[in-house]
Amino acid sequence: MRLGVHIVNFDFPGGAPAIGPTLARAGQAAEAAGVDNISVMDHYLQMEGMGLGEPDAPMLEGYTTLGFLAGQTRTVELQLLVTGVTYRHPGLLAKIVTTLDVLSGGRAALGIGAAWYDREHAAFGVPFPPLRERFERLEETLQIVRQMWSEDTGPFQGRHYRLAETVNSPQPLSRPHPPIMIGGMGEKKTLRLVAKYADACNLFAGPQAGPDVIAAKLAVLAAHCASEGTDYARIRKTITWAPFTPDADSTPQFLRQMAAFAEVGVDQVHLMPSGTDPVGYIEALGRHVVPALRDL
Repeated sequence: MRLGVHIVNFDFPGGAPAIGPTLARAGQAAEAAGVDNISVMDHYLQMEGMGLGEPDAPMLEGYTTLGFLAGQTRTVELQLLVTGVTYRHPGLLAKIVTTLDVLSGGRAALGIGAAWYDREHAAFGVPFPPLRERFERLEETLQIVRQMWSEDTGPFQGRHYRLAETVNSPQPLSRPHPPIMIGGMGEKKTLRLVAKYADACNLFAGPQAGPDVIAAKLAVLAAHCASEGTDYARIRKTITWAPFTPDADSTPQFLRQMAAFAEVGVDQVHLMPSGTDPVGYIEALGRHVVPALRDL
């Protein structure tokens, strides 16, 4: 099983001056530990109800953060978990991810979803359409980025977006394009979009969503893949899991839980160091988790 580290808290000791150095050390620690993927959130206010502080707690713009991490690392995959479709015009989003991919040597992935945090939309004046429209925009965005990551430089005409040209030079280094991950559990829309457009899904696992729940979601994905003519086996099946403290006491149970997820098809887990020491958390993953997780 592959391992991702999802950094969700930037309220580090030392305040704002400590954020850059701490993230740099976290990226370097992740590579030393054998972590496969580093992700950050696509939020402008800290999320309420997550135990990470109030909405006015420190939060960074996601793609700028990934660009910084690209300069501090050499091997890990870099992505947002996940990009909110409402925050960036699709043509510009394709260009942003392309830039990250080129400058990181082919290590970018596009994680994307329909967006949900209405408070930050209102705070920054970003339109927040109804859910149905957000999913329509999500599908058009997926069509646009795939067109821009191809040889087709012609126009795009959709219901919500119209592009006169889809020129994208340089093209990404990743071939055939940066991996596309869609986050969410919805069976009718989200998992259908995974089957039609994506290379990976991300599901939310935890006490209320154990292996049986994830297996049922993956069965729905498999059915959508059959309808779309997509090879289900090529879709990376990932979960986000929290909370977990990587120490000698907690790790054996965690590995048993991950083994159960691996049995139903999960091949990557994203863990969240929710505390104020992501470097120590990642180093502990290298000591206690990574070697055993590789065997699942």
